[in-house]
Amino acid sequence: MIYEKNSFIKDSGILGDKELDYYNRVSKDMDDSDASLALYQMSDFLSRYYGKKVIILLDEYDTPMQEAYVGGYWDELVSYTRSLFNAAFKTNPYLERGIMTGITRVSKESIFLDLNNLKVVTTTSDEYADIFGFTEQEVFAAMDEFGYDEKEEVKLWYDGFTFGKIKDIYNPWSIINYLDTGRVGAYWANTSSNNLVGKLIREGSQDIKQSFEGLLQGGMLVAAIDEQIVYNQISDDEDAIWSLLLASGYLKVLSVDDTEMRMGIGSVRYELTLTNREVRMMFESMIKGWFSGRSKGDYNRFIKALLSDDKKLMNIYMNKVALATIGYFDSGNQPSGSEPERFYHGFVLGLLVDLRGRYTITSNRESGYGRYDIMLEPQNKDDAAIIMEFKVYDEEDEKTLQDTVASALAQIEEKNYAQSLIEKGIREEKIRKYGFAFQGKKVLIG
Repeated sequence: MIYEKNSFIKDSGILGDKELDYYNRVSKDMDDSDASLALYQMSDFLSRYYGKKVIILLDEYDTPMQEAYVGGYWDELVSYTRSLFNAAFKTNPYLERGIMTGITRVSKESIFLDLNNLKVVTTTSDEYADIFGFTEQEVFAAMDEFGYDEKEEVKLWYDGFTFGKIKDIYNPWSIINYLDTGRVGAYWANTSSNNLVGKLIREGSQDIKQSFEGLLQGGMLVAAIDEQIVYNQISDDEDAIWSLLLASGYLKVLSVDDTEMRMGIGSVRYELTLTNREVRMMFESMIKGWFSGRSKGDYNRFIKALLSDDKKLMNIYMNKVALATIGYFDSGNQPSGSEPERFYHGFVLGLLVDLRGRYTITSNRESGYGRYDIMLEPQNKDDAAIIMEFKVYDEEDEKTLQDTVASALAQIEEKNYAQSLIEKGIREEKIRKYGFAFQGKKVLIG
């Protein structure tokens, strides 16, 4: 704690009795009022001790904001932080300069309403563009110094960041760890923004999950980007998640189209993809975590049963998985009740991770005369292809879940979902079709 590290001030003779009492109190414990003034008071003490104004460096200022949003105490944090920043930066006569770093632009945040003298530098700014990471020249020079020659592999893992007009910026934390160990791997994990990003993807709409499926498979998406993210509006704006992922370094810009903006009929559109292999590995690890705990073993057993076409075991394990995870995928601001959309797209993301390399997995794509829910196209033509259709039990039209299964299977046939597989040379007898019927958290597969 900063007060303990600067305890020499107490013996300097510059503090009065009340100031000493304050110093001793906040060194041990403090309430919100004391905490909101702590940086201001320390600025005063240090300024008097050294005879010059102080510089305050605040790293990852927005980490508490993300945790507050995820944890559900946003309003409380905003009230406290506004007081803290007002005292430390706005009305602090002992401040020479303050520098704050974070991944979210500050100008729209309510905690900064009083700070009208901020200079904001973002990922699209040209100023300091080559300072926020290592340039490719610096990385390759360091590798030469260490005697490492796998430059293309390192580029694949850690390159991809863009600041302003400068491309090929490498993640410095990962490069430092690589140089230390001599091994490529996912070093950039469990960072401050992961919880928020995971929540927004997990609880996001069908469209968000489907777009993310494409990203995991090496695809791209086009979105409008707003660098001024407002946390208490982030769940209501689907493009906000892509803005957050770009600001966090998880997405990179492939191209920019400002045609609509220049015509006055729209906004700038960004073509985005995952930044590099390390980022993809991080997301795959996060998705595996969604099926952790009690449901993980059942999920793995379901995958094995699916591959072996054991419908009895598929039903047993999918019911256990659904019971444990449907609420987890469906706990957003506008939960979908009994509808399986959020669950099955989260389920698809799990399939993408666990069956990568063996199947090409797609969802909600056109084939035949409609859009199937999930399709698994085998990489090895000797393996079976799989089509899955999800349906919710409708008590007005169906008497039992078995009727719902029959309706799902009938839709697969009527819409000829197998057509795209057949056109790719997969024999019809090698195509397995499953209907999933949902009634709340109960599932029947046929």
